[in-house]
Amino acid sequence: GGHTTEILRLLSCLSESYSPRHYVFADSDEMSEAKIRSFEQKRAETFSNSQFTLDRIPRSREVRQPWMSSVGTTLYSILYSLRLTYRLKPDLILCNGPGTCVPVCVSALLLGLLGIKRAVIVYVESICRVETLSLSGKILYYLSDYFIVQWPELKKKYPRSVYLGRIV
Repeated sequence: GGHTTEILRLLSCLSESYSPRHYVFADSDEMSEAKIRSFEQKRAETFSNSQFTLDRIPRSREVRQPWMSSVGTTLYSILYSLRLTYRLKPDLILCNGPGTCVPVCVSALLLGLLGIKRAVIVYVESICRVETLSLSGKILYYLSDYFIVQWPELKKKYPRSVYLGRIV
């Protein structure tokens, strides 16, 4: 829902040189695929070379899932994502907060550590996070190359972040 809308707003500003685009979302996410397909269909009207793929991965943590059981599901999601990132070998990962982005980023970091392919990770904290970071943000604050916040209060609390104002 909201995370997909935010990321598509960000992507609407990118040139056609960011192609192909690979969208990754949770296997239990029913809305995102339709939103992405609609976005890409409109984008194809402007950029005739528009290329994209859709990939589903296991959700690392369901809403209100107990913390203990989320360790196992997150590890499974990371292993699943490792195969995906190895196949895609992305140059850039742009993500904005759903828990699904954490396993993808961790698997990309592992590929970089193994010397296979280094991806630049850009994390954009959701516009709704005014005073505190999301759980994904708390994790990726330390793992991303660029950590973007949209509120000055967060920049004060997290000095490594980049404050650009409202971008979505």
